[in-house]
This record gives sequence, structure tokens and C-alpha cells, in this order.
Amino acid sequence: MSFQLSLTQARRLALSAQGFGKSPARPPNLASLTRMLQRLGVVQIDSVNALVRSHYLPLFSRLGDYPQASLEQLAWGTRRQRRLFEYWGHEASLLPLELYPLMRWRMAHAADGKGIYRQLATFGRERRDVIDRVLAAVQERGALGAGSLSTREERAGPWWDWSEEKHALEWLFAAGEVTVAGRRGFERLYDLPERVLPNAILEHPIPGEAEAHQRLLLHAADALGVATEQDLRDYFRLSPQQSKAALAELLADGRLQAGTVQGWKQPAYLHGAPRIPRRIEASALLSPFDSLVWARDRTERLFEFRYRLEIYTPAHKRVYGYYVLPFLHDGRIAARLDLRAERAHGRLAVHAVHEEALGLDEAGYQALALSLQQLADWLGLERVRLDCPRTEGSRLRQALLSGVPA
Repeated sequence: MSFQLSLTQARRLALSAQGFGKSPARPPNLASLTRMLQRLGVVQIDSVNALVRSHYLPLFSRLGDYPQASLEQLAWGTRRQRRLFEYWGHEASLLPLELYPLMRWRMAHAADGKGIYRQLATFGRERRDVIDRVLAAVQERGALGAGSLSTREERAGPWWDWSEEKHALEWLFAAGEVTVAGRRGFERLYDLPERVLPNAILEHPIPGEAEAHQRLLLHAADALGVATEQDLRDYFRLSPQQSKAALAELLADGRLQAGTVQGWKQPAYLHGAPRIPRRIEASALLSPFDSLVWARDRTERLFEFRYRLEIYTPAHKRVYGYYVLPFLHDGRIAARLDLRAERAHGRLAVHAVHEEALGLDEAGYQALALSLQQLADWLGLERVRLDCPRTEGSRLRQALLSGVPA
């Protein structure tokens, strides 16, 4: 083993790799947003809108107040403006265009019915007539959503509750025959890749599958800072076989090095010889789907923070709340908050505050109050409303009263 890290060193390395503790441009501009997105490599998309769609939050957590329209321009703007594309990276994701060639193997697998949901693979084999009809419609009419193609009446179809046209579009998307041109609300609009993505990306040489796996693992290593094989694999959702074969090659030629992290049972890996910061000065509320915390086992290993999303847990069985965001402060996850954007009332509602074991001091509560006010301002909400009867709520109220109307 070539390195040994304490748990504190591993945390700092991971936070730095994820873009925390740096001095961003003020205000964030398209260039700084693009650099951060390239650093992360993947931003997960999720439909829950209790606060804001999840893919908008990671940039805010790292860079602060930026126009949401800037991310939309990078993701769904004109061919000249685009720097991102949608695909299955880590679940449904936004990825930098540079990774498009590295995903072509996954598209080819999907076209063969591999690596996709069983129902979708079956649909691809059995309903080529619908797929061909839908593809012809996209070719003829341009960017289309499933709703504008559906011929289904009110009854549910045999495949989940999707129409046949929706299934066809999802199969075509997985196979790379269409891509996401834009969104109408949260509905995807699909078009041909050659009408959406820059020619330079489409014409880029396609690496072999093994090389693509190695390069994706290196991206994951850079984005995670220090990681186990499972951490690396999970970042772009490679299979164990793909990941272990790629890891063996990267270790053999020295592009990755192996070592240990205090308290970790599995070997750890890192890329190059990154500098470990002495301190990470960052306070941030994190999306449940932020790449810093989306892998719950890693989050527990790295931050000693057990995190489960309770959206689908019955209300009477929830421990922390419906939509709970971890609060990063002073190099650790110090608290978690159940938040809601109550847009009709123009307020950010704080339904619960829970400190972690080491708690928050007065400075920590001041940082939390400031983070909440900044979040409310970014979301266009007039005020922060505290509705937490716990002791933590009383302490946060005092911090809010010092400068934020509650």
C-alpha cells in the first residue's frame, strides 16, 4: 500500500475534490459553472420539487447564488451554448459533453437489451414497430415529448403506467438514437443527436469499451478524491466486472495508487498525488442527490453520518422529515434540516433541525442561518420561516433573529 490517510485527511481530500473550500467567481459565471460541472463529471436529476429540482442545488452549494437559467443554457441551450448532455450516468444525469464518447458503449449495450430495465429491454425486442414509428416522428417533426405522441387513452398500459410511445422514446434514448433537446416543465423533449449536440462531439473517435471504463474510473477518482473500488464503480454505475477489470489496468500502469484510510475495511485508491488541504472552509446545504452524499455507505464511512431519504416512508415512521438536507460545516456534516419551499407564501420553511453528535456552536448556527437566507434569496423567497419545536430550533431562531426575519 502506497499511502495512509487519517479519516480527517480523507474528508478534506474528498471535499476539495468535490469543489468545496475554493474561492469561486463572484458572481458565478458560465465559465465557473462549466469548470465545476467538469470537475464533478455528473449531476443527478430527480423529479422531487419540494425545494427545487435537485440538479440545480449542487452548483449553488459550491458556488453560491447563480442564475438557474445559466445551468439551463449549458444543458438545453443551442448547440453552440451546450456544455452538457442528459444520459444515464449516475441514474438520470447531466454530464459534460466531453464524456459523451465514453458513454457510447452503454448506448450500444442498451440497444442490445443490456444494462437497462427488464421491461424496457423486452419492449425493445417485441415492439420494434412502435420504436420505428416514434423515431420516424422525431425525424420528421423535431423535438417531441411523449405526451405529444401518445395514442393511449385513460387506461394504463401493460408496461408500468407509460404509454407505448413513452417506452419507445425511453428505449431510443437509452440506445443513443435520440437525446434530450430540452424540457417542457420537467418533461423531456427528444430529438436526433445530430440536431442537438455539437458535430465535434458526435464525430469524436469512440474509445473501446475497456478504455472507456478506465477513463470513467479516473474521472470518478478525480471527483471523489479518495475512494474504494465500490465508490469508484458507483459514480458512473459500472458493473463490478467492468470496474475491477479497469481498476486492475489502472493500478498496473500506475495511473491509480492503492492505500488505506483509517477505519475503512476496504483498500482506498487515488489518482496522482493530490494536495490535502489543511482546512476546508465551507458551509453548505446539500441536495439528497449531491455527489458528495448520494452513496449512503460512503457517506457513513467518510463523515460518520447515517443518511436515508424518507420521502417514501410513511409520515408517522419518519425520523428526520420528508425532504432532509445535510448541512456541511467546518469540514464535517454537522446537522440536517427538513426544508420546504412554500412558494405560495413566499417563504422557505424549516420544519426540523437536527444536530449531529458533535453539534453546532454559535458560529455554526450563524453559518446555518446565513446559508438558509442565501438559499431563500436564490429561490426568490421573501423570508425564512422556522417551524421547529426542538432545542435546535430555538438556537437557530436566535441566529435568524440576529439578521434574518423568522
